[in-house]
Amino acid sequence: MSAGAYVTDVVLRRAVASDARAAADVWLRSYDAALPTVVRPRSDDDVRNHFRNVVVPLRETWVGETADGGVIVGVMVLDGTLLSQLYLDPGWRRRGIGDRFVGLAKERSPGGLTLWTFQVNEPAHRFYERHGFVAVEFTDGSGNEEREPDVRYVWQP
Repeated sequence: MSAGAYVTDVVLRRAVASDARAAADVWLRSYDAALPTVVRPRSDDDVRNHFRNVVVPLRETWVGETADGGVIVGVMVLDGTLLSQLYLDPGWRRRGIGDRFVGLAKERSPGGLTLWTFQVNEPAHRFYERHGFVAVEFTDGSGNEEREPDVRYVWQP
């Protein structure tokens, strides 16, 4: 499937163990494209191991998979009411997949959600604010591995 395919050609489903590598690779490509100025404290292999050993088996991990070829193009991770990760393959952005992931997160946590994003990630701010999230806390980054100033967003129904 080409990257120009319609969003209806992407299926959201729970991740299984065999998805860990592809989900980690989406995370890596997305992070590098969206956050080129943010230092990544973990190597590619560390990220892949974390997805294999922690994220997929221990968190509520969802993937967006192309309907025709089974290519993973997005990943979302929920940890209770925390939307801890939402990453899309750079070639699949602006196609409604992120909107669908946020809708799913709201269905899974109807009482509300919280998330963190880096202050430099203006596109993420616009995206989440469009979905009703409100910035409630700004930090200097001392509480995250990257030591990058971040912002906490909250969505309440």
